[in-house]
Amino acid sequence: MSRYRFALIALTALSTFAYSETVKVEGVIKARSGATMILQTSQAPLITVVLNGSTKVAQVQGAFKARRKEMPAAALIPGLPVQVEGNYNEQQQLVATSVKFKGNDLEQAQAIQAGLHETQAQAQQNQAEIEKQKAELAEAQAKVNAELAKQQAAVQANKEQLEKQRAMIVANTKRFGQLDDYYIYDEVTVLFGNGKVTVDPKYKPQLLQLAEKAKSVNGYMIQVKGYASSSGSAAVNQQLSEDRANTVAKILVQEAHVPLVNMMAPGAMGESRQVATDKKAEAEAQNRRVVVRVLQNKGIAGI
Repeated sequence: MSRYRFALIALTALSTFAYSETVKVEGVIKARSGATMILQTSQAPLITVVLNGSTKVAQVQGAFKARRKEMPAAALIPGLPVQVEGNYNEQQQLVATSVKFKGNDLEQAQAIQAGLHETQAQAQQNQAEIEKQKAELAEAQAKVNAELAKQQAAVQANKEQLEKQRAMIVANTKRFGQLDDYYIYDEVTVLFGNGKVTVDPKYKPQLLQLAEKAKSVNGYMIQVKGYASSSGSAAVNQQLSEDRANTVAKILVQEAHVPLVNMMAPGAMGESRQVATDKKAEAEAQNRRVVVRVLQNKGIAGI
């Protein structure tokens, strides 16, 4: 066997080993779209992390971080510091086998996310990264002549879908406005009786219709936030808002079949953001609510 052939075989073996090697990285979730996360680390500017059905998500608890609490993938939100373990695939994406985060980091990330407002420079940076990935994908597709025609048809279909989504964004932005890092496509408000957490059957068709509309949006996320009126104790009202949000989220997942990776963690807002401040029955009823929104990350929308 010639030296050249032996070196070529050894290089191929090393490349195969590199893809199969398990790695651990730590960073902060920069963006999240369905089963894909963008992770910002100190070792590399941005890492693409892919979640799947076997990815284990856990919260590390205790003084020595010895206890673990299993968490849903919906808990992985932008701003959350995480430790990811997994393997790189051939596209240099880190396929996660486990994702861990510490103590109260989730609560802090939710607070940070609620106050964030993405600047124009950040939006341009995200768009540049998306365009770079598109260019790399187009280059790879060019090398596979047998798949070229199929990929070109898919690209054309995606362009048409993007135009439809852009039109929806324009229409719905006028109607609902914007929410920090996200465009709001649609929303449904569910009202509850005093002290109640059960959803009135009349709202289920609206929730099912909202979920069906969401599935046509590229990289959509569904946000569920529960509220309570100011009558009674703040602690009881906080729990009521949480139970109401969880009840609506359960309908969306179990009856509307929304994947968990497309659900944000339900938010319990308690007595905050009262839409009516007087104590009349009609005003109190407006505050006992759950607001469900269909969102798309501005970086994913590319507008």
